[in-house]
Amino acid sequence: MRVITGSAKGIALKTPDGMLTRPTADRVKEALFSAIQFDIPCARVLDLFGGTGQLGIEALSRGAKSAVFVDHQQDAVNLIQENLKRTHFTQQAKVVRSDYLQYLERCSETFDIVFLDPPYAEIFLENALKSISEIDILQTGGIIVTERPLGKELPLEITGFSRSRDYKYGKTLVTIFRKEDQQGESY
Repeated sequence: MRVITGSAKGIALKTPDGMLTRPTADRVKEALFSAIQFDIPCARVLDLFGGTGQLGIEALSRGAKSAVFVDHQQDAVNLIQENLKRTHFTQQAKVVRSDYLQYLERCSETFDIVFLDPPYAEIFLENALKSISEIDILQTGGIIVTERPLGKELPLEITGFSRSRDYKYGKTLVTIFRKEDQQGESY
């Protein structure tokens, strides 16, 4: 696993031992970032299920202003911190050890991009989408990028968001939701 492009291009990221964390495949990551490339410059990013930190780190490498990484496992937090050191993004990042819902409940920051790539077998993705739609942590025009396995459905509509089509990469689906303004217009 490596950073695909940008200022940290080619730097290898440390991966976890065991199966608790499932890193995004490079081809999925490359396609995902191609779809959102114009949203990244100067963006404030939330990588809610941090794992290795690769999605937030890729965004930083491509010009994001800052990134917050959240994970409830201490091993993942340590791994994210190590990968931030490898890529020299420690100063632009904050790593938080927390349950994702607890983090969202007390979050006082706003973001331009939120990455949601939780463990596939759980209902974390649906819960995170619901929570984010109920609180105000995403800027108008901001995006939520979701990753899930083929066959796992998401709500067709989330109040206050427009939904893109599903992008299919092998057995992985990526869907982007964009926050609408008060009149229901998306950017």
